Amino acid sequence: MSESTTLTLYSHPFSSYCQKVLTALWENDIAFTYRHLEDPGAGAECTALWPIGRFPVLVDGDRTIVESSIIIEYFDMHFPGPVQLIPVDREAALEVRLLDRFCDNYVMAAMQKPVFEMLKGDPGRKEAAMAEAAAALDTAYAWLDTRLAGRRWAAGADFTMADCAAAPSLFYADWVHPIGANWPRLREYRVQLLARPSFARAVEEGRRYRSYFPLGAPDRD
Repeated sequence: MSESTTLTLYSHPFSSYCQKVLTALWENDIAFTYRHLEDPGAGAECTALWPIGRFPVLVDGDRTIVESSIIIEYFDMHFPGPVQLIPVDREAALEVRLLDRFCDNYVMAAMQKPVFEMLKGDPGRKEAAMAEAAAALDTAYAWLDTRLAGRRWAAGADFTMADCAAAPSLFYADWVHPIGANWPRLREYRVQLLARPSFARAVEEGRRYRSYFPLGAPDRD
């Protein structure tokens, strides 16, 4: 861990996008101050920094960095470590960014639809939202399972930002719509992500908040 801490992260351990960023931080043992969003005043501070009201939010001195993928790119630029999360090779970097965006937009977003319906207090929408999520996730699972052929990690041989995105996406998506046996590579990849120390730590730190999951967290993982 670096000797000085210049970074402050506004985050919540049960948030999928926060887990994505925390995984990147812990991969390279980057020092940071954790502003837990349930701490007094932290939520208001976070909103003042980013009025859109989304998190995580990173502060580095007088700079505020938002959006999980941009935050991870910032780490790679300014706090490089032994795990290079964005490849130098531009073609390889494109593949990492593609998988990152795919996991956020087509796995995480699909998973969140029924979750949001339940959080809005509209249980009547649950069945339709679950059906929509299942259809979208089946399509995403099939594509990812094919893409993973011959690869150790999402974008190739090395752990990258794509895996930081895939880890929480697949972790929660499998709770909403289980990854079926017809996608064996994807099932094994999820197991591999859960065994990665950085993401295992993120999962463990979020464990006590599982009652927050409105669909009911399964008794596994």
